[in-house]
Amino acid sequence: MSSVDPITLEVTRNALVGIAEEAGAALRRTAYSPNIKERVDCSTAVFDARGRLVAQAEHIPVHLGSMPASVAAALEVFGELEPGDQVLVSDPYAGGTHLPDWTLVAPVHHDGELIGFAANRAHHSDVGGGAPGSMPAGATDIFQEGLRIPPVRLHRAGEEDADLVRLLCANTRTPRERVGDLRAQVGANRLTERRLGELAARLGPSLLRDAMAATLDHAERSVRAALEELPDGTYAFEDWLDDDGVSDVAVPIRVAVTIAGDALTVDFTGSSPQVEGSVNAPLAVTTSCCFYVLRAVAAPHVPANEGAVRPLTVVAPPGTVVHPRPPASVAAGNVETSQRIVDVLLGALAQAVPDRIPAASQGTMNNTLVGGTDPRTGEAFTYYETLAGGQGARPTKPGMSGVHTHMTNTKNTPVEAFELAYPMRVVEYRLRDGSGGDGRHAGGDGLRRTLEMLTDDATVSVLTERRRRAPWGVAGGGDGAPGRNLLVTADGEEELPPKATRRVARGDRVVIETPGGGAHGPT
Repeated sequence: MSSVDPITLEVTRNALVGIAEEAGAALRRTAYSPNIKERVDCSTAVFDARGRLVAQAEHIPVHLGSMPASVAAALEVFGELEPGDQVLVSDPYAGGTHLPDWTLVAPVHHDGELIGFAANRAHHSDVGGGAPGSMPAGATDIFQEGLRIPPVRLHRAGEEDADLVRLLCANTRTPRERVGDLRAQVGANRLTERRLGELAARLGPSLLRDAMAATLDHAERSVRAALEELPDGTYAFEDWLDDDGVSDVAVPIRVAVTIAGDALTVDFTGSSPQVEGSVNAPLAVTTSCCFYVLRAVAAPHVPANEGAVRPLTVVAPPGTVVHPRPPASVAAGNVETSQRIVDVLLGALAQAVPDRIPAASQGTMNNTLVGGTDPRTGEAFTYYETLAGGQGARPTKPGMSGVHTHMTNTKNTPVEAFELAYPMRVVEYRLRDGSGGDGRHAGGDGLRRTLEMLTDDATVSVLTERRRRAPWGVAGGGDGAPGRNLLVTADGEEELPPKATRRVARGDRVVIETPGGGAHGPT
């Protein structure tokens, strides 16, 4: 039993969450790219002195659930970090997600004692690779997706490594923006260091350490108690990705979820072997999806920290699409396969607790990337955005329309900010009326967004899903409408495959129609 009284525990827990939230706000406000400052494609968290997640801001699930593995990778390489150090890592095979997600880890000391770690992750809109945006359709190994960064010291004793920064800048199409975003990440970690130090000064390092451990134990007890309320058993489900971006062959993901008392085991045995294209999901991503679903279904009000994941065991055979071996490409695994993993987990748990599980949401992030030269400045630009769609209907109410769901939690880029930043025009941006499934509770509608190119030469990439297989309804509800990707040129209209990279010219239009959500219950 914890020696920390309940009031101190709750006050400290909320203070730690507040530190993470404030760091996230600072990161967003000081970033250069619209992808971070407008879309908030970033996440912040606080770790204890042992590298255990103790608090996170309510940012992006796929970032936050996997960030502990990046912190562990940094500590494995460097052991003890000195005050003022900051470690940069972007390696999907060392706790990362995909190459554009750069993670910074910094130790926090108080009166010479290590009291924790600050960490944040931000999606950089270009890190090299075979196409602008570093997520080319058809990539067959990770080297085609950009610069892979093992744990390296970006800062030593508070001083930036100028040589490393030059190396990073030489491997991106947009170096000024990259440095601006990276330094915003540095500043966010420094803010976390300062606030955590202030908390240690108020409580004392010993009480802070005990309170951190107590909040982990409290989360574990809460999740275990919630699991004990669910019916024991093993529940299986399978679903498919449209393709891998190289061939048209569907990629199966299979799961067996076992509830046994106060523990949950997720077994992906039987899922597809790793594939040639980029839909392979690194183990950190797969684990993150499992943590998200555990929390969403069993204990949504429990703080998200290392304690909450203790009742979870993930079995993901190496060499499969949910645990690939290097050098498999992984860009779409982070953003697309993560969504399908959530779908199969919810499909399995719907058999155990049907009153808690929604129909399938859009099941994709609708990744859209454009890069080229901005004729207004003569400089390179890269645009990246995930687009909202239909939410699956809930057991007691319809799904929401035009929202981000599950493993993504970003905002949209406002049209005014978009057109100021990029040589493109938003011609159309509206809901796809009727794209949600029909049923007692209808699925949410997707979107239709049309972008017109205002530059003479650019490259467009789309990484999407649910174009060939619709989001499913549950309990007799209808499926949502699949999405579509269109390229409209002077020669006519071409329907693009789910994953494609194309050269485009001035006046060409890219149309993204996002899927609707499935319905819940018969009409």
